[in-house]
Amino acid sequence: MENLNTDDFAHKIKQDKNAVIIDVRTPKEWKDGIIPNARLINLFEPVTFQREITGLDKDRNYYIYCRSGNRSGQACKIMESKGFKTYNLSGGIMQWNKELSKPVF
Repeated sequence: MENLNTDDFAHKIKQDKNAVIIDVRTPKEWKDGIIPNARLINLFEPVTFQREITGLDKDRNYYIYCRSGNRSGQACKIMESKGFKTYNLSGGIMQWNKELSKPVF
């Protein structure tokens, strides 16, 4: 797991053709706005979280965020233990000073 600040996180996503952005917040938090193109996989639903990550491609790079960086750090550790390459947004979306999108359901 690599912890990245907002600028590095945004830059790496833009440069990485294998980037997948994952938001591990709750659906209620998700509705407040997301980093563009993020996919919701709620860490607080552990069975669903495990099932969802099992189906992911290990050849991709996963950029993970939450509200403050704590849950995304946990998610990164879980995913790294299963062979995924992960990047954590330090400080979470609270530190994100870039554009947010409205989620599409």
